[in-house]
Parts: sequence; C-alpha cells; structure tokens
Amino acid sequence: MDAYLLWAVVGIALIIIEMLTGTFYLLVLGLAALSAAAAAWFGGSFWVQAVLIAAVSVAGVLLVKRYRGGSRAASAMQGPGLDIGQAVTLDEWISEADGLARVRYRNAQWEAQVSGERSPESRVFYIHAVEGNTLRVSPVRPH
Repeated sequence: MDAYLLWAVVGIALIIIEMLTGTFYLLVLGLAALSAAAAAWFGGSFWVQAVLIAAVSVAGVLLVKRYRGGSRAASAMQGPGLDIGQAVTLDEWISEADGLARVRYRNAQWEAQVSGERSPESRVFYIHAVEGNTLRVSPVRPH
C-alpha cells in the first residue's frame, strides 16, 4: 500500500472517530495525518511526512487547548451553573462521619460532599457547587 493511501485512511478514520467523541483532539490528529498524506502524494520523504504530522499535531493541539481554555473562562464569567440549587436525593452514605454520600441527580448516581446541619431523616439536599464529578450539597437551598 502506498504511504499516501495509508496516511489518508488513518486520517479519515481519526476524523470519523472524532465525530463520536467531540473532543477535537482526534480531529487535529486526523488533519495532521491528511497533511502527511498530501506530503507523501507530492513525493516527500518519510522524514518530511513525520515532521509535518508532528508540527501540525502540536500546533493543532495548542490551538484546541487555547480555544477550550477561553470557552471555560467565558462560561465561568457567566455566573453559576444550572445545577446550583437543584435538589438531589440521598441513596446511601459512603462515610456519614466524613459527610460523603452517593446521591441521585438527573437519574444517575453522583458522589457528594455533604456540609451543614443535617438530621438523620434528611433525604433531600441541594447543590451548592459542582467540582468535577463531585457535588457539594447541603440541606439548605442556596439563595
């Protein structure tokens, strides 16, 4: 199989897989592989192809990081997320003494850090913050 054809197949496969993930990193790698395919088509040596795919990959990843970092900063300036103030239901305690629990929110189980005064019969808590995949909750609804 010719080198340009191999690069093109790899590039198209990466772009198709990217459509399933939505991270943009595989799109960058797919475009880099397609650029190496173009270099191979025009008769570039293996080293030209390797340098080109590396350069396009690094530049693309840096652009994606810059773009995604900017969008996170913009969303942070828009205010609290839609989850703040929403009710969650206690499923089970992981460690009641440490305030760690599993709660049900949006029909899925989440880990939660419970703070504030709570009574033994408390089953409903309210989200105060979302940190990664951990919810910060308390029995008092935030204002």
